[in-house]
Amino acid sequence: VEYALQHEPRSAKAFCKELAYRLDQDGPEPKDPEPVQPRNIVRRKWEGGRYLLSADLDAETGAKLDALIDPLAKPEPNDLRFAPEREGDALCEIVDLATRADSYRIHGGERAQLTITVDYDKLRTAIGTARLDNGEHIPMDKVRKIACDAGVIPMVLGSRSQIHDVGRKTRALNAGLRRMLVARDSGCAFPGCTRPPKHCEAHHIHHWSDGGPTNLTNLVLLCRRHHDLIHHSDWQIKVIAGVPTFLPPAFIDPARRPRRNKIHVA
Repeated sequence: VEYALQHEPRSAKAFCKELAYRLDQDGPEPKDPEPVQPRNIVRRKWEGGRYLLSADLDAETGAKLDALIDPLAKPEPNDLRFAPEREGDALCEIVDLATRADSYRIHGGERAQLTITVDYDKLRTAIGTARLDNGEHIPMDKVRKIACDAGVIPMVLGSRSQIHDVGRKTRALNAGLRRMLVARDSGCAFPGCTRPPKHCEAHHIHHWSDGGPTNLTNLVLLCRRHHDLIHHSDWQIKVIAGVPTFLPPAFIDPARRPRRNKIHVA
């Protein structure tokens, strides 16, 4: 009371709060129940051949996801993608990294298992679609891209799809060959790309589905974005003097002058 008589109300109020705290530091019994842990919710849906994903996550997980996506979603030189598209590609890249997480020591390894049923003639001609194990269909050009760096189990079916014979899985790319590829390319070989080996997939220059061999002269490391570009454009790749060399489409350079990635060169 003496302090309140000598000071303004705001100061007296602060003094009384401090005094009450010092006299009873435990405070009153809490009336509200303990806060409920926030639930993490993910909704997944297939629609029209696309995978729709939405999430409501706690702040800590959200911050971790931002820390993973932001570095991968930075715009690159001559990058025409909008931010949502860059972030979507970055999320896809994170998924690819997660499927190879057990083999980071060689920057790539055994993939998560994904069953794709496809007619060999359709795979060879790149016409039609293939069926995933959940019943969804994906375009054949996507299948050819997956077949660049995947384990393949041949399966012989009868006219009514009865399974007559199942072969043993053959790795398209073993660990030793992956190491040689990493040592040669040191990352994505596409001109100007800075992606490191762990962000890259092995691409068959002459498509595996067309009989292309799985050897060093027919393989090149490409990040997800440039792997898609090679499969959906007129860019061509040749290995000249042991170095992957890229020939741009005529609309980019009418002379189609060869280009190389000089960023990874020591």
